[in-house]
Amino acid sequence: MDSNKELISRLKKIEGQIRGIQKMMEDGRYCVDILTQIAAVRSAITKVGILVLEKHTKGCVSEAIKNEEQEEKIAELMQVLSKFLK
Repeated sequence: MDSNKELISRLKKIEGQIRGIQKMMEDGRYCVDILTQIAAVRSAITKVGILVLEKHTKGCVSEAIKNEEQEEKIAELMQVLSKFLK
């Protein structure tokens, strides 16, 4: 499967999970069940972020290193990591 298609598929599943949480809230479901679903969404979105970061590193950063632009791309990568890990 194409990596972009895989990522989009994962994001659509997350979108569905979010809608499910909204419905749980509307239905007055048990808070622990809602929190469990929120934790699942957080985990899923983190996984998507890691996959995008891996794709960026293997593609853009790797290419920049080959083209001797590594200082700029490594600085950019570090900024992205800093934002991602907050």
